[in-house]
Amino acid sequence: MEGGINTPLVGQESESRHKSYSKDEILCEIKKQIYLAGPLMAVNLLVCGLSMISVMFVGHLGELALSGASMATSFASVTGTSLMIGMGSALDTFCGQSFGAKQYHMLGIHKQRAMIVLLSASIPLAFIWYNAGNLLVFLGQDPEISAEAGHYARFMIPSLFANALLQCHVRFLQSQNNVVPMMISTGVTTLLHILVCWIMVFKSGLGSRGAALANAVSLWINVLLLAVYVRVAPSCKKTWTGFSKEAFHNIPTFLKLAIPSAVMVCLEIWSFEMMVLLSGLLPNPQLETSVLSISLNTCSMIYMIPLGLSSATSVRVSNELGAGRAQAARLAIRVSMLIVVTEGIFGALILILGRKLWGYCYSNEEEVVSYIAQMMLLLAGGHVIDGFQSVLSGAVRGSGRQKVGAIVNLGAYYLIGIPLAILFAFVFHMGGKGLWFGIIAALSAQALFLLILTLCTNWDKEAKKANQRVHESMTQHDVS
Repeated sequence: MEGGINTPLVGQESESRHKSYSKDEILCEIKKQIYLAGPLMAVNLLVCGLSMISVMFVGHLGELALSGASMATSFASVTGTSLMIGMGSALDTFCGQSFGAKQYHMLGIHKQRAMIVLLSASIPLAFIWYNAGNLLVFLGQDPEISAEAGHYARFMIPSLFANALLQCHVRFLQSQNNVVPMMISTGVTTLLHILVCWIMVFKSGLGSRGAALANAVSLWINVLLLAVYVRVAPSCKKTWTGFSKEAFHNIPTFLKLAIPSAVMVCLEIWSFEMMVLLSGLLPNPQLETSVLSISLNTCSMIYMIPLGLSSATSVRVSNELGAGRAQAARLAIRVSMLIVVTEGIFGALILILGRKLWGYCYSNEEEVVSYIAQMMLLLAGGHVIDGFQSVLSGAVRGSGRQKVGAIVNLGAYYLIGIPLAILFAFVFHMGGKGLWFGIIAALSAQALFLLILTLCTNWDKEAKKANQRVHESMTQHDVS
């Protein structure tokens, strides 16, 4: 029986650590993960498409408008979006484990608590976005582009609050394996976004600012669609029981996971943005920055696939640990690693085979196209490793060990990856390829550290911790 396992010592051979799984168990787990990951991949790609569509519309207004919108989007990602995603991912643990423990009403309490925290955090971030233009000039960016980016960022402020609520709704639904409605609402929003962008950019007279506002409108439409679904859907009847003052209690406990979650996500995202800044210091910065930006955009787009698997892993691990099934959580990780390695190989082959054509999507200059083709080979190798670490990161979130994840990311990116990137690019004069070697080194270190952590994990002990976490939140709920 899965529930009645003797707790083994770490590193000691035991029945639970070395249990073999039947073919039916493995196939069942594969089906569960594909059912979860498929819609989540679609959601990730569609959400990615929102800002891409906005920037595409702005591109038709001229080079300055495009530069400003691109810089503002990057600034928003670093100072706001990454924080919202990171803090929201604490619900992967709280909601996922509560759902696994069948304490369904606690999901609604956790979601409301997250909404309070994320909306509160959005207020100081809104002031930062309002002063984005001045901050960018202070950081040494071009004054004209910074001014344009500042105007764009101010019109993005409503999207900050929408994103805070959206993260809470998405985590709430995915924790209970209810992912198809998210895919439908995001699909509808993305289709509407094209129309909203066209009206806001070309018909309202707002120009590039209209694209920023269109982004906010579309995100709010998505939030409203999901909010209505949560309140009327029979599938959410047990998990959403209405607003409650209990959400204001126990906020410090939520922050204990939310802050390390945000640090874990931000350290990773910020390191990639830092590579773009470093590329501007290389000889021929215009070519290097353009190619690295294209490479990062390509990497981000294809990463949406393993990111869906990462979220599915987080849900499966948190659900099974919450239910006290340590063996099932371990099986979920093994299956997800098998799936993501298979996907990584196929993804890498596509990148390699299409490397000589991809550059023409961005430029007709042979120098740019040839450089992108060389970078695509590095992207292919990085994609396999990136998928591996993303799934292991999902397991970390599902088991509520975001503090360890944050330490791993700090070491991998800032003690290994970035120093090596600087060494390869500036000391060994490898240019943009040197920066990308640094990224691959960081991803490899991150994957290795997380793999060691996973292999040394006592999953029976993690199941007990999950039970304790759910029990404590239940007790505090009852006392309140």
